[in-house]
Amino acid sequence: MQKQIPNKLFFKIGEVCKITDTQPYVLRYWESEFPSLAPAKNSSGQRIYRRRDIETVLRIKQLLYEEGFTIAGAKKRLEAEMTGKTDSNPSLTPSKAVVGDTPAPSGDDKGRQALLEVREQLREILTLLDRNGRS
Repeated sequence: MQKQIPNKLFFKIGEVCKITDTQPYVLRYWESEFPSLAPAKNSSGQRIYRRRDIETVLRIKQLLYEEGFTIAGAKKRLEAEMTGKTDSNPSLTPSKAVVGDTPAPSGDDKGRQALLEVREQLREILTLLDRNGRS
């Protein structure tokens, strides 16, 4: 369940992390990948987020974690949404969310689910290989 954004003008990175349930390093990485996420910095260099920045973070999180987009796919989708072009570009619909670098089959939930399962299995294999390589 998503927390409601408090009625404030500015938020520090720790507050944004609590509201969005993300880690600071994730927010900083997303700032480098998504031009629309660009919080201001105060005189001491701390990031100062506005409500629209938090809404952008929540949308990025939804695209990546719930809809299965890659960073590149989420970036394109977010840019299209910000310019109001999502309806005119069918390649950016959730059914064609990018898994890896290959678009998932359009309208084929079983195919998309199979790709997600394969991706998860590959992650597990990489984890095992990494553990064995360090032993």
